[in-house]
Amino acid sequence: MTNKLAAAETADKSAGQTGKHYAGFIKSNIREYGMLLSLIAIMAFFQVMTDGTLMKPLNLTNLLLQNSYIAIMALGMLMVIVAGHIDLSVGSVVGFIGALAAVLMVNFHVHFLIATVICLAAGAVIGAAQGYWVAFFRMPSFIVTLAGMLVFKGMTLALLQGQSVGPFPESFQKLSSGFIPDPFGGVDLRLTSLAVGIVVACALLFVKIRARVNQSRHGMEDEPYPFFIFKNLVFAAVIVYFSYLLATYKGMPNVLIIMFVLMVAYTFVTNRTVLGRRVYAVGGNEKAARLSGIKTERVSFYTFVNMGMLAALAGLIFAARLNTATPKAGTGFELDVIAACFIGGASASGGVGKVMGAVIGAFVMGVMNNGMSIMGIGIDYQQVIKGLVLLAAVFVDVYNKNK
Repeated sequence: MTNKLAAAETADKSAGQTGKHYAGFIKSNIREYGMLLSLIAIMAFFQVMTDGTLMKPLNLTNLLLQNSYIAIMALGMLMVIVAGHIDLSVGSVVGFIGALAAVLMVNFHVHFLIATVICLAAGAVIGAAQGYWVAFFRMPSFIVTLAGMLVFKGMTLALLQGQSVGPFPESFQKLSSGFIPDPFGGVDLRLTSLAVGIVVACALLFVKIRARVNQSRHGMEDEPYPFFIFKNLVFAAVIVYFSYLLATYKGMPNVLIIMFVLMVAYTFVTNRTVLGRRVYAVGGNEKAARLSGIKTERVSFYTFVNMGMLAALAGLIFAARLNTATPKAGTGFELDVIAACFIGGASASGGVGKVMGAVIGAFVMGVMNNGMSIMGIGIDYQQVIKGLVLLAAVFVDVYNKNK
């Protein structure tokens, strides 16, 4: 009888410890899981409210094309925000790079590959010019990039002479409007796109399981095993399902492949490289980072160079999608990009933020825009709702920090 009571007490204690472990894990990761669940909830809401239009293959493709450049810029903006700065000029840079590409390709008939390299280099120079003042002269990034916003708006108008320039060569248009080829010649189902989705899902499971085994070997795992299994199986299933939906239309857009490669690259940089860890160190406590031997000015400078290149890439994608360069291109993009980072969990004070969170934030904004447009909600109320969502996201961040 005594042995049974002891066994029961041991089981109760074990269950209590397990419950505390689960609760502690959820609490410490509420930011990451909360945003993912929010995206799923928003998509489910608009799927119902639009009578299933949101998840139709045609609309999903449009959703990816409409938000790819925002997600790409969010990767660069995340690094800037994590380092403790901000960049208000990205929308103007998008417009300027699109104008530069149009002048090179349409007016001067430069080959699109050469023009693309020139535009990316121009973006890096723009980022370096702004980062130089911020990093080495200690000027507030808000002021420097606000000045950049005005400068590049004016330069775009001057370059285009107030008129739209286009169309672009067909080969350049495929950067945004093209789809990965299907050698199997599928009509109702693009087998190549479906196969790519399956391979990516399997690769994700392999990488996650391998990382889990390595953590277990060193006693470092903190994620409960059921959580780990459920989360990764759901991720893999979602990837395959979305791949199937896209495969039933035209397949995966080229820009989706570009975005995925960048996501993987930036996830690796932020989690596994010295430079990525230094960015977080500078944003978390610049003085401590400097005392530990990190050249904080150089780190901040690199984040702006990186932001300039990604803004240039986004400008090329946006111009290719419109098939023309216009003086109004990029207007308001900086607000969507910054909002995507904050909604995705980046901290307004720096030092906190994840690549996947920024991408999720970008698609939260994108799904809201798309869903509200399908429902017929006017642009005025769309702006109000997006502003309230951004305010709520920053409030949650400040509340958790004060708590």
